[in-house]
Amino acid sequence: MKGTFVLSALVLAAALAVPAPTRADDSIPEDVFTPEVQRSVDRGLEWLASRQNENGSWNCVVGYKLNERYENDTETKQQDHVCITALAGMAFLAHGDVPGQGRYGQVIEKALDYVLSCVRDSDGYISKNGTRMYEHAFSTMFLAEIYGMSRRQDVGEKLRGAIRCILNSQNNEGGWRYQPTPVDADLSVTVSTLQALRAARNVGVSVPKPAIDRAVKYIKGCAQDDGSFNYQINRGMTRSTFPLTACGVVALHSAGEYTERQADRAIRWLQRNKASMNLEEYHFMYGHYYAVQAFYVNGGRAFEDYYREISRRLIQAQEGDGHWHDNVGDTYATAMACVIMQVPCHYLPIFQK
Repeated sequence: MKGTFVLSALVLAAALAVPAPTRADDSIPEDVFTPEVQRSVDRGLEWLASRQNENGSWNCVVGYKLNERYENDTETKQQDHVCITALAGMAFLAHGDVPGQGRYGQVIEKALDYVLSCVRDSDGYISKNGTRMYEHAFSTMFLAEIYGMSRRQDVGEKLRGAIRCILNSQNNEGGWRYQPTPVDADLSVTVSTLQALRAARNVGVSVPKPAIDRAVKYIKGCAQDDGSFNYQINRGMTRSTFPLTACGVVALHSAGEYTERQADRAIRWLQRNKASMNLEEYHFMYGHYYAVQAFYVNGGRAFEDYYREISRRLIQAQEGDGHWHDNVGDTYATAMACVIMQVPCHYLPIFQK
């Protein structure tokens, strides 16, 4: 594991402890992270803050989804959603605010309290209203980022429990699936889970290296010769897409595999196929959430070209009151859009190399 894979708590605290307006990474040209992008993010965050529930959560549909639809219509009502709450919290952290401090400090504080309330004491599983391992992984990552800033004992205890749940759920192939049981695996759940492990390890939580090594083996097993990544390790039975390929790159980066040839091939594949998704597709925001991370860590002209294009598309799609809409839900789409556009702001260590 590379040394850059582990950041000290002091570095994290220094990077995030002082609330300030968002800023672009100094290495990013001014014509990439523009004032127009900043205004768009500000409007999105204002809308998102106005939709927070009294208990600190945000609502979204919770249900069993298969491909582009939910299987059981009786389960598709809007409910408190722990993952959407964690994603919204990440959007405000990416703005430079911290729990209890900054313009959105109280918003983050309430979101944190809600996520903590969803951690199951018996096994560390983070779930509410039937959410699954995707949601557990994103919620764990949110707790890790908070713990890196605050060193709060209650957050640390919940975080360590959530990590134990992840480690106990890794299957024999090295990946993770929808439920916290070591049975099956797929790339999309595995990348979110691996990012949660990296975030926790960054702030000093013990993560066994063999668990990371087995995850990397699974991820590489999903790689195709053309640079794309499959949904699962069985090449003959599953699909490869733009979101999955972006997941593959981020998974390798999260494991410290920054110079891996498969990651380079995948970046080139993403460049060739970045126009393949439209805003109406269910996985548009999800795909670009990972793609912006992949291109940002890769850096250079490839990132600049990609970021100009995705920020332009998101600004054009923003509604008059500041929110975004997609088939998952307005709170999800708005949180994702704000995170995507703020990745160059350099406030969240999980998005850095």
